[in-house]
Amino acid sequence: MGHRDDSRDSGKRTLRRAFLDVRNRLTADDVRAAGAALAARALELPEVAHARTVAAYVSVGTEPGTVELLDALYARGVRVLLPALLPDHDLDWGEYAGEGSLVRVRHGGRMELLEPAGERLGPEAVTSADVVLLPGLAVDTRGMRLGRGGGSYDRVLARLERADARPALVVLLYDTEIVERVPDEPHDRPVRAVVTPSRVRRFPGE
Repeated sequence: MGHRDDSRDSGKRTLRRAFLDVRNRLTADDVRAAGAALAARALELPEVAHARTVAAYVSVGTEPGTVELLDALYARGVRVLLPALLPDHDLDWGEYAGEGSLVRVRHGGRMELLEPAGERLGPEAVTSADVVLLPGLAVDTRGMRLGRGGGSYDRVLARLERADARPALVVLLYDTEIVERVPDEPHDRPVRAVVTPSRVRRFPGE
């Protein structure tokens, strides 16, 4: 049993490296253009278009850009929740109130993250969201997501499950990151949709 888990973990690590290598070759212009296209597509998604509260995140480095989407949601009067990383890698949440409401936070030796500057609402705040936008590195044809391996969003998804909260789970990716299959665990749940700069793909299994 342990051996199979080790090989699955090793497969995930190899896959993550491969996707990150491709992302790391993108230019700032590539990331910006993808972010603009991604925002336009995500805003057309009915779940996002009708949401009152969206839990999102601020993209870093060569992740598909989210700031344009955050600003568009905020301008519509949507309540946008953004994560703040806790020491144990769980996520607290705060409200987005425009670009001036973000502060740079360095977590140990890790990269700086942009986090909400205002009041912390607690880890349970995510359970009030109608839509949860998830970061990731890939999603497969079943809707299974490959995360970055930090475990923060596994906790978020487990928290939603415990609260019997059923927001629409949506992953934001680049076009090349929809693949045939990613390694998954028995507790993994499929997402409802993936949004890339050129398309939206929905998954019936969720």
